Amino acid sequence: MKSFGLTLLTAFVGGAIAVGAYKIIEPKTSGLSFEDQQKVYFASNKTAPIMASSTGDLDFTEAAAAVTPAVVYIRTTYAAASNGGQDQMEQMFGQMFGQRVRPQGPQRASGSGVIISPDGYIVTNNHVVDKADKIEVTMNDKRTFQAKVIGTDPNTDLALIKISGTNLPIVKLGNSDNARVGEWVLAVGNPFNLTSTVTAGIISAKGRNIGIIGTHEDDEQDANPFGGRMRQQQPAAPKANKAIESFIQTDAAINPGNSGGALVNTKGELIGINAAIASQTGSYEGYGFAIPVNLAKKVLNDIQKYGAVKRAFIGVSFRELNPDVAQELKISTTNGLYVDELVAGGAAEAAGVKPADIITKVNGRTITESSDLQETIGRLQPGDKVDLTIMRDGHEKNFNVTLKGETAVAKNALASKSAEEIYNKLGASFQPLGASQKAKFGVKSGVVVTQVRSGKMFDELGIEVGSVITSINQVPVNSSADIDKAIGGIKDGNLRISGIDPQGGTFNNVYGGIR
Repeated sequence: MKSFGLTLLTAFVGGAIAVGAYKIIEPKTSGLSFEDQQKVYFASNKTAPIMASSTGDLDFTEAAAAVTPAVVYIRTTYAAASNGGQDQMEQMFGQMFGQRVRPQGPQRASGSGVIISPDGYIVTNNHVVDKADKIEVTMNDKRTFQAKVIGTDPNTDLALIKISGTNLPIVKLGNSDNARVGEWVLAVGNPFNLTSTVTAGIISAKGRNIGIIGTHEDDEQDANPFGGRMRQQQPAAPKANKAIESFIQTDAAINPGNSGGALVNTKGELIGINAAIASQTGSYEGYGFAIPVNLAKKVLNDIQKYGAVKRAFIGVSFRELNPDVAQELKISTTNGLYVDELVAGGAAEAAGVKPADIITKVNGRTITESSDLQETIGRLQPGDKVDLTIMRDGHEKNFNVTLKGETAVAKNALASKSAEEIYNKLGASFQPLGASQKAKFGVKSGVVVTQVRSGKMFDELGIEVGSVITSINQVPVNSSADIDKAIGGIKDGNLRISGIDPQGGTFNNVYGGIR
């Protein structure tokens, strides 16, 4: 396997957490959100709050004892010919830690989950259960259950599964917005196929966008957290759903087997679902990432109620500003999101947003990176309203935007379905060239190739990582949006790719018959 610097390993970890011991009373909560179900549940099953140590010493024993009863071990089985989500991960990272054996018969993998309702609803990662033929859940008390998938959301890497049980221990859903950098947290899961394990650390950062969640079901995970397909835009159509990443970063030890496990505060409240680690070796090296529970609540409630996530869209394509991008665009602002394009008939266009506007705030909160906007929109439903603060011609102006759903957006999508399919066939990830890089290569336009996937178009053409793509079908490209436009206009079935290879030579390759 080629190395791309810091490898991002989706952590096949597992974990679920519970607050309180086993309960006797299980009130009827049909039709309520998971959060409201829990309010009813805890009102009927009083438990003493978890208190800080009276001596002032760090003491996580109460929180650990409260959550571990609902940490579950998830074991999945795949048919011998299956190529499930975890097979794709293994193809990238190889067989590590005995996570998967490759006999002629069925293949197996493992992870973790978090019980969030006493009747057996469990949250885990999509990559833990994706395409599994059989899912077995083992409780901390050694009871085992067969689980069924209620629904999944690859765009957030979340899944909701269910076992048939009653009076099960659960974790209390917390509020990830209240989590603070420097706050102590616990990670609970089943690393290395071990039984429930608790580790402690602090929240290192919030709102991390690391480019690990693929934009499509058949995308491989990005190996480079700073490469990847950094499209940084709201989905334009149902087929073009983009990842929503706003991870909580922690230094609590998370290892393979912890995926789907719990990140909890010292009160034993769930604030995140562990999903990934950053590592060069495949084991913990100091960086773990969890999906914020406030985002997970919306996804899980939608799956339970509708069977799928009701995604809301602003209808914009944007770039995250930094000094290089600001210099390229000849603007003085280095913070915010620069609007490249609008979906025709989309929510932003209807509200009066224009190309070249800079989104500086969402609902009054300053935007410093794309995840600030993506997580906010990811929690909302079609028809909900959001306040955007826009910088235009040096002046700020507020816009009230009514979000639209998939059906409305699909009718006015910027990118065609075929263009998205072609983008997948490229099998590459890109980053825009900064002004200094353009000067180095002597070009006025270009994107650098940060990853090439085996068996895809770029691999077949021999285009290497580090190559600079200057134009596609004679259209200069500076961003993923430019690539979308270039490949969306193909009429003769031929794709012409021009650029500079890592050794400084030029190329002009033609790939035919892509339709």
